[in-house]
Amino acid sequence: MTLNCNGRLLVSERPLIMGILNVTPDSFHADSRVASVQQAVDRAGNMLKEGATFLDVGGMSSRPGAKLISAAEEIDRVQPVIEAIMAALPEAYVSCDTIYADTARAAVRAGAAIINDISAGKFDPDLFPLLPELRVPYVLMHMPGSPEDMQQFTDSYGDNVVTAVWDFLAEKMISLRESGVNDIIVDPGWGFGKSVQQNYELLRNLSVFKQLGVPVLAGISRKSSIWRPLGITAAESLSATTALHLFALQQGADILRVHDVTEAVQSVQLFDLLEAAPTI
Repeated sequence: MTLNCNGRLLVSERPLIMGILNVTPDSFHADSRVASVQQAVDRAGNMLKEGATFLDVGGMSSRPGAKLISAAEEIDRVQPVIEAIMAALPEAYVSCDTIYADTARAAVRAGAAIINDISAGKFDPDLFPLLPELRVPYVLMHMPGSPEDMQQFTDSYGDNVVTAVWDFLAEKMISLRESGVNDIIVDPGWGFGKSVQQNYELLRNLSVFKQLGVPVLAGISRKSSIWRPLGITAAESLSATTALHLFALQQGADILRVHDVTEAVQSVQLFDLLEAAPTI
């Protein structure tokens, strides 16, 4: 994996961890929220010490049923946090989770090294044309509809959700390549407009997305398709999340986007041991 992150070249032969920092009042996992710039910097520092490579700063919740906020409100939330993290932790690779061109521009100016977009550019027509100018990696994710209504689209995939999502990402990648975007990361969008069964079909076949020839991000941490079938809560789902993180690594995940960095790093360490163990 080689990524040009806002002028810094990141090269890694091992899976990497992206820690979640939500500058929101309503993200689904309360422990991922930060209420002040200083709290965000402290949390970011802890995540780096625990082994995170990326810090994903988001100013708008994308939980099922969430409504979109304006770019101006999002910028007010994320820009001061990104600036403060980069001032205190210049070695950090900050990702900005946004659907808006204006937020992406402000984030990169503040020091962000990646743009992570749940919408694949569909909510802001100015985002895709801006990306070649920003020259940072772009996370391309699959999501039908919007967070507010995405769960109404679970019947829209035809016979095979894996094929439908793969085709969508491949088509979008062509557009991005033609416009001059060099570094793309794909995210099948686990939990975004998919049923529980469809989510597990995607995870079971995550290796298929390696055929796209770019890094694959798995964003499964503490999502409802983990805890609802088990009859527990998101707060109780760390062990189950960790188990699926190891499976995602076995299926070829290059980046794990997580709430709990220490446990995710341990998953990568155990994955390395499994990969190095001889077979008979």
